[in-house]
Amino acid sequence: MDNIGTNTELEQGKPKPFLVKTKIEDLMAYTKQAIANFPRNERQTAAEIRRIMLLTYELAITIEKRYYKKTTAQELDVNIDILRHLVRTARENKYYSPNSHPPLSPKQYEIISKMLNEIGKMVGGYLKSLNK
Repeated sequence: MDNIGTNTELEQGKPKPFLVKTKIEDLMAYTKQAIANFPRNERQTAAEIRRIMLLTYELAITIEKRYYKKTTAQELDVNIDILRHLVRTARENKYYSPNSHPPLSPKQYEIISKMLNEIGKMVGGYLKSLNK
């Protein structure tokens, strides 16, 4: 969590980049390829995942620039949770007919889930530091 951007870093003249933003960029790059192969009937799910990811990225940029960050960080946390649920539904069999398979493979789901968990932990820690 030391790459968040604290007052001591600002006093030194160079704020460090918001590391969560970089992690979200990595998530976007990987997920973009994974959802590009969604079947035609699941394009709406893919579009929603893309939309929430872009909004999450936008919030990470906003946190980096704002002085008061708590509400934006809470919105970021909510968006990450929404992404978790959307990705989970793109993997679970119960949402699809017995003749078709879920759009995300188990490996893709595992990688995306790990990335989302890492980002979620970072944002959770950041929220705790803001509450002090």
